[in-house]
Amino acid sequence: MRPRSHIFFALLFFAASGWSAKSPTPTVGDTLALAQQQVSHYVSRLADLHCSETVVQRKLNAKGHVEATQRSRFDYLIMMNGNSEEFQLNESRIETPDSKHKPVPASMLTTNGMTTVLLVFHPYYSDAFSFDTGQEEELREVATLPVHFAHISGRRTPAALALRTREFPIELKGTAWINKQSGQVMQINANLMHDMSDVGLRSLDIQVEYTSQVIGKEILTVPAKAIVDVTTPRQHWRNTHLFENYRSFSTDAEQDPNYKIHPEPGASPGQDSSTPKEQP
Repeated sequence: MRPRSHIFFALLFFAASGWSAKSPTPTVGDTLALAQQQVSHYVSRLADLHCSETVVQRKLNAKGHVEATQRSRFDYLIMMNGNSEEFQLNESRIETPDSKHKPVPASMLTTNGMTTVLLVFHPYYSDAFSFDTGQEEELREVATLPVHFAHISGRRTPAALALRTREFPIELKGTAWINKQSGQVMQINANLMHDMSDVGLRSLDIQVEYTSQVIGKEILTVPAKAIVDVTTPRQHWRNTHLFENYRSFSTDAEQDPNYKIHPEPGASPGQDSSTPKEQP
C-alpha cells in the first residue's frame, strides 16, 4: 500500500489594528461592520460548538476523472488556545463508530482548517488584506454584497501549509458574499495569489458555504459545506466536507436525558446536592 499524503492547512490569527479598507459608502460600511460583528461572535462561540462532519476524499487523474474515493465521518469541533491578543484555532476530529471505510491504494489528501477562512473579516486580522466591493448580487434568493479580498504582501498571512515538519505561509485572495441585511458571510471562494510549486503546491481552490442555524437559544452562522481542490505538479485531489447536527455543549448539558441526580450521603429525600456537569 502506498503511503498517504497528509497536508494540513492551519489558520493562525493574531491581534492587529482595526478595519483597513478604504472609506466605503454608508450602506457598504454598515454591511462590513455587521460582518465583523458576526465573525467576532462566531469566534467567541466556537469552543462551545460541536457537530458531525462527513468527509469525501477523491483523487483525480490527469483528465479530472475520479481515480479513488474514501468516505469518513467524524465528531467535529474547533478548539481555541491563547488570549484576546493572540490566539490559535485547532480542529479536532474523532472518527465515529459508524464511519466504515476500506483503505484505498491511492495516496489521499487530508485538508483541515478551511471553514475558518471567513476570519479574513475578523477585526484582529483585517489589516492583512485589501478589500474591494462589487455590485449587489443575489445568492440563494438573498441580496448580498460581494467583497473581494487579497492578502497584502509582507504582512502576516492567516494561513499556512504544514507539509511534513515544515510550515509555509499561504497568501490568499478571493470573494465573499455577505448578506446585506444581517452581515452574515454566506459563501467564500478563495485561491492562491501565487503559484507555490516550489514547495509542491500548484493550486489551492476553496469554496465554503455558511448557513444560519438556531443553536441553543441563539442564531449562529456556521459552516455547512466546504470543497477543497488541490493540485501538485503530479497529483490532483478534491475533498468535500459536510457539516450538520450542530449542538452546543452547554445546551447538551441542560437537556441531557441520561443525566441522573445522585444525592450525597445524608441528604434529605428529594434534595439535590449534586452539581450538573457539561456532557460533550
